[in-house]
Amino acid sequence: MSNIVIIGTQWGDEGKGKIVDLLAQKADAVVRFQGGNNAGHTMVVEGEQFISHLVPSGILQQKKCFIGNGLVVDPAVLVEEIDYLSDRGIDLGPGILKVSQKAHVIMPYHRAIDHAREKKKGANKIGTTGRGIGPAYEDKATRRGIRFVELIDPEMFVDRLNSILDEKNFYLKNYLNAETLAAGPIIEQYGQLAERLTPHVTDVSVELSTAMKAGKQVLFEGAQGTHLDIDHGTYPFVTSSNTVAGNACGGAGVGPKDINGVIGIVKAYTTRVGAGPFPTELFDNIGDQIQAKGAEFGATTGRRRRCGWLDMVILRNAVRLNGLTGMVITKLDVLGGLDELKICTGYQYNDTKLEHFPANLNVLAESKPIYETLPGWQEDIAGIRNFDELPQNTCKYLKRISELAEVPIDIVSVGPGREETIIINDPFK
Repeated sequence: MSNIVIIGTQWGDEGKGKIVDLLAQKADAVVRFQGGNNAGHTMVVEGEQFISHLVPSGILQQKKCFIGNGLVVDPAVLVEEIDYLSDRGIDLGPGILKVSQKAHVIMPYHRAIDHAREKKKGANKIGTTGRGIGPAYEDKATRRGIRFVELIDPEMFVDRLNSILDEKNFYLKNYLNAETLAAGPIIEQYGQLAERLTPHVTDVSVELSTAMKAGKQVLFEGAQGTHLDIDHGTYPFVTSSNTVAGNACGGAGVGPKDINGVIGIVKAYTTRVGAGPFPTELFDNIGDQIQAKGAEFGATTGRRRRCGWLDMVILRNAVRLNGLTGMVITKLDVLGGLDELKICTGYQYNDTKLEHFPANLNVLAESKPIYETLPGWQEDIAGIRNFDELPQNTCKYLKRISELAEVPIDIVSVGPGREETIIINDPFK
């Protein structure tokens, strides 16, 4: 039996959705353990594209999918996603999709506050998705949240809403200069959503424990990336949850002894959406070429992703923070056609060479990448399925990444499709 955690090593958008979908073939269950519908996982099967925001990527394999207690969930978005996937022939009945009774609910005032705050900040905005994720996590931390166990109990839900809404309206009106919200429409809308979702609500921790004791294999799916972690990322340009592998336990309700491996997803270059320092960002034709060829637009927001060379400083940081046992290199095909490739091996800050990721964002913003240059390749590698058939320079690039990270590469992705993959080592073995 193996239970594997999948995490992003960069700033998200590394291609976790495809890899979770691929590895779900060997898993019995897939669990999302943090974040909300600010994540977007894209999967391509036989040329058909599927995008999920809350439902774990293992749903295309029709494995049991769990939404853990570590998430904040917009019930309207979840119902919309269930309908979207169901209309495309995918079963999302209560026997397949389960939601933790302890997951917190995103409310309309969370979204209203999120939008109003960004508007008020103007040029100093963080660049949130506006989906209410941060405000929902705030309420969870200050014990003013509403969980699914309260959502599906009409009396408890109304009591909780009435105890919170006056304060939210005061804040919206008097500080953010935004419209206030009435309780009636919220109670009506969320009552209908609760009725729809009640059959899916369960104790995810107990169900996972039962499955693992029976020898089932579980895949834990992270959202965003290591450097968007609320503690370990480029704060405050981060998400509102812990994205690192350790949170798979807290966000799903399992113990550390139940985790057997951690696979880090590494895009063959680096991208970032939104604001924040990005040392290896490219502002030239090569950056534009990578952005266009890689179709680098956010699956959730549609925002153009900033592109740059592979940064080993952040990758080594992710290796340490997550305890990686293996890596998956994605979008390797995008780099084909470039004469040379660069890997950032460290930062130069004034007269100091930095080998570790600095917490001070002013230092990070002023740091210059120290590059190692490798030869590129001209061949189209999208059709290759055997590692030994890759061009020599492609193999050199992969070998150097593994050497610098001190972690083996298990899988290489050479295209968006499930079949466009080279498996070097099966993480579930």
